[in-house]
Amino acid sequence: MLAVVTGASSGIGTAFARKLARKGYDLLLVARREDRLQSLAREIRESCHVKAEVFPADLASAAGREKLAQVLEASTDLSLLVNNAGFGTNGYFFETDVNQQIEMHELHVVATVRLCHAAIQNWTRRGNSGRYGIINVSSIAAFSSAPLNASYCSTKRWMNGFTEALAMELRGTAKQITMQALCPGYTLSEFHDKLHMDRNRIPRSLWMTPDFVVDESLAAFENGTLFVIPGWRYKMLVGVMKSLPASVLRAATIRAVQRYRKKKADASEVRD
Repeated sequence: MLAVVTGASSGIGTAFARKLARKGYDLLLVARREDRLQSLAREIRESCHVKAEVFPADLASAAGREKLAQVLEASTDLSLLVNNAGFGTNGYFFETDVNQQIEMHELHVVATVRLCHAAIQNWTRRGNSGRYGIINVSSIAAFSSAPLNASYCSTKRWMNGFTEALAMELRGTAKQITMQALCPGYTLSEFHDKLHMDRNRIPRSLWMTPDFVVDESLAAFENGTLFVIPGWRYKMLVGVMKSLPASVLRAATIRAVQRYRKKKADASEVRD
């Protein structure tokens, strides 16, 4: 049985690769950084004695997506697809590079569509000869609209809706395909480093390790859980957000934006 993990070169993707290898999966590791993938593949082959191959690709590009999709469609032992590749930006939508915003939608939305379609086409042809599944790595951000992260929150919210729709569709056709939307909160990985984010601004109790997030995901996958929110604090947070009127959440968000703009302006005046 083969597991394909995108964004496997660091963080949650690397944790998925290691833990799936320990469960006996052969692996196809996908990311842009081939050197990282090769190092991880060697480690997994030596420690877990399973097959581990690398597939360098930029899934934000049509060529990269299509190349991997063709591999998924043709595989004879594909069992699990983990759509983990993704990135965030930090800044007002109208002030950021529009090409970067488009790239995020290409990766979070278009790549997820293409790869899910390829995997499900494969399994539909093969019939119900085994258990198959897709884990789409979403975010706690899917449950809100946050300033400075318009595209990120929106694409992750779409990912949750898409995953849920596929789960219902597949259940209706009796296919043995498990769908999961994994929605982690703050996780110790390179994701926030690339945003130049100061981790000290977030309470230590809210940070989770990639290993914890993946353990929660895989345990829930065995039970067929659709939405997985690792950590009791985040489960409570989502519960509170769902209980509040949308107008209250929007008003709180607008006030947060106004406070942020004021702090930014004050800091600029001090520097000047």
